[in-house]
Amino acid sequence: MSEMELRVSKIKDGTVIDHITGGHALDVVKILGITGREKRVITIAINVPSKLYRMKDIVKIEGRELNPQEVHKIALLAPHATINIIRGYKVTKKQRVKLPKVIENIIKCANPACISNSNEPVQTKFYVDSEEPLLLKCHYCGFIMEKKDVLEQF
Repeated sequence: MSEMELRVSKIKDGTVIDHITGGHALDVVKILGITGREKRVITIAINVPSKLYRMKDIVKIEGRELNPQEVHKIALLAPHATINIIRGYKVTKKQRVKLPKVIENIIKCANPACISNSNEPVQTKFYVDSEEPLLLKCHYCGFIMEKKDVLEQF
């Protein structure tokens, strides 16, 4: 091992989120509600060299698996991410995140005048116009949201 190489220990059970868009690991940690006060090991690597994307981030979470809604949230910020489920130090499941064409009940419309932001019993709904750059169109008011609008909500 060269002096420039950093070794990160394997996790026994949990989730590894790999190929996160460079510089977005802390955003991923935030949307997962991880504060650092959990009684589990969490490893965050930021701006790691990647053959595929030049730079990537990695998040390892010991003792936790993600639910489908959390995977969709990650897809909003890191469309190339892969989710690896680890059991007994081995990858038992590997999946690429996939942003659904329609996003429901995950984020709110950034347009304050949108009916989804009123007291009406309306569930939020967006159509994915573009994954990169991220552009989401509100079903109700047609407002176009960008990645920065989504990040402000977490």
